[in-house]
Amino acid sequence: MSAPLKDKVALVAGATRGAGRGIAVELGAAGATVYVTGRTTRERRSEYDRPETVEDTADLVTEAGGRGIAVPTDHLDPAQVRALVDRIADEQGRLDVLVNDIWGGEKLFEWDSPLWEHDLDNGLRLLRLAVETHVITSHHALPLLLRNPGGLVVEVTDGTADYNGDHYRVNFFYDLAKSAVLRMAFALGHELGPHGATAVALTPGWLRSELMLDTYGVREDNWRDALERVPHFAISETPRYVGRAVTALAADPDVARFNGTSLSSGGLAQVYGFTDLDGSRPDAWRYLVEVQDPGKPADTTGYR
Repeated sequence: MSAPLKDKVALVAGATRGAGRGIAVELGAAGATVYVTGRTTRERRSEYDRPETVEDTADLVTEAGGRGIAVPTDHLDPAQVRALVDRIADEQGRLDVLVNDIWGGEKLFEWDSPLWEHDLDNGLRLLRLAVETHVITSHHALPLLLRNPGGLVVEVTDGTADYNGDHYRVNFFYDLAKSAVLRMAFALGHELGPHGATAVALTPGWLRSELMLDTYGVREDNWRDALERVPHFAISETPRYVGRAVTALAADPDVARFNGTSLSSGGLAQVYGFTDLDGSRPDAWRYLVEVQDPGKPADTTGYR
């Protein structure tokens, strides 16, 4: 099936760049109509001050074979989110896949800074962007998603429940935000399951996002040049990899078996057989536990 999601409608909230863009493009490649949201447009940038725009993402979705529709949206504003969902209802009459990938916190957290030393305004802003946005979006979008059985909600986070349960992640605010999103999927699973819908938490591995590539001074076509400075970056993956994970879930008639659980792109690649763009299957979270965290030399043999 070249277009398994041909008649499906998706909303990828937070699709301007990174994992959200990769997910939106892969849903498009599977034939879906994809509404993509974000705050950076061709006329105005968010405080991220990066060049990627929500319109660019929509164009990439259409080029991939789907239909991309850009709707600039601030997901902290309930009125804007309500208008977004009303538009989808008016234009499509359904919503089959909701991806909550809203984040926006890279410039707000301080590495290894304890709560009492961390800038409080930045920490609270991070929590609003990473948690409150997901709540607002789900509150308004779920009634539309539940109009038809088989709907899927994907809460995108950083880290699996197993990994985050045993590891302190960056600092208090970051740790709390990523753990909260994991719990959202668990709670939504309980609430959506009886109505025929499925909710999961999904994490990419070490993501070669636009920001990460810029941080290491490389491009996607020469990303391995960064390995001399950051050897474990060898396990990294493109944003399209987690996009293929979402597409596989959305096309799976038995996806309810994952309801309320925590999943990873690498783990789902083993289940569904998809690969990253280079044909590999990086399994970053297993690699972290078995290679990087114990302090072993970088070696991806058996992990991608």
